[in-house]
Amino acid sequence: MLISVLLPARDAARTLPEALAGVLAQRGAPPFEVICLDDASTDATPALLAQAARRDARIRVVRGEGRGLVAALNLGLSHCAGSLIARMDADDLVHPDRLRLQAELLARDGSLGAVGSLVKCGGDGFARLEAWLNATVTREQCRNARFIEAPLVHPSTMLRREALGGGWEDHGWAEDWDLLLRLVEQGWELAKVPEQLLTWRDSPGRLTRTHAAYGQGRIFRLRAHYLARGPLRGRAFDLWGAGPTGKRLARELEAHGLRPGAFFDVDRNKRVARGRPVRTAEELPPPGTALMLCAVGAAGAREEIRGVLEPRGYREGKHFLFAA
Repeated sequence: MLISVLLPARDAARTLPEALAGVLAQRGAPPFEVICLDDASTDATPALLAQAARRDARIRVVRGEGRGLVAALNLGLSHCAGSLIARMDADDLVHPDRLRLQAELLARDGSLGAVGSLVKCGGDGFARLEAWLNATVTREQCRNARFIEAPLVHPSTMLRREALGGGWEDHGWAEDWDLLLRLVEQGWELAKVPEQLLTWRDSPGRLTRTHAAYGQGRIFRLRAHYLARGPLRGRAFDLWGAGPTGKRLARELEAHGLRPGAFFDVDRNKRVARGRPVRTAEELPPPGTALMLCAVGAAGAREEIRGVLEPRGYREGKHFLFAA
């Protein structure tokens, strides 16, 4: 078994040496190569990569044309020889046991198409996301949470080459989350090594902060796309959340010809949302009558909804699903 570490870099001279050093210091891992995709850098990145490749034969450098991340990833993938593909970014830090532990998890469970790990989010304003990511670990948790956020942080992810198929796709929204949703749609499971194996460093120039593909409008469109052809296909549904988040998701679902039978909300003053009645918890139908799609943005709201639905016999993943 060979692992290919796929590491794209563009103008990453400041952080690249530390990221590469972490990858090359892996302990007890199967044989691995590092495919470094230099995506038309104009700083010292090409020189740093050339120097690193001369020092370590496991490093291979591929020159990209600056056509964006999806093109860079797929070009790099075409040079990967491994049956396992481990993503890594040029500005993140990796634990020395990452490759070994993730390869072992994939070897133990043939249903897994991709595995991640717990992460430390190095940046301000990420405490809530970090807590959610690190509480979303098992196959069931990742499957049930896949429409809330991407359950695996992409640079922490190792994928089976057969699950990855033709690679990443550019639909104008987050390519990493799109890939995970496609894997689940195709029958693969996702899970995590329950250890922190990556420090995910944030910066003002990070694509998730600057590129339109990661903006909220595109993210709601992505959710609606995969909900429409997955859990909501041929199935009646209601929508819990008559506030801005729920109504935004409902609007995107309408583009697929899908409308909830009713909205549900804890606010008794809400009567109508997007032409549908707004009902209260006391009016909940029996579990299984329709899928309850929950789209709420406030901190603690998901826990509050579970506290209402589960005592009434609703099971997450079967009778209700969170989508924000």
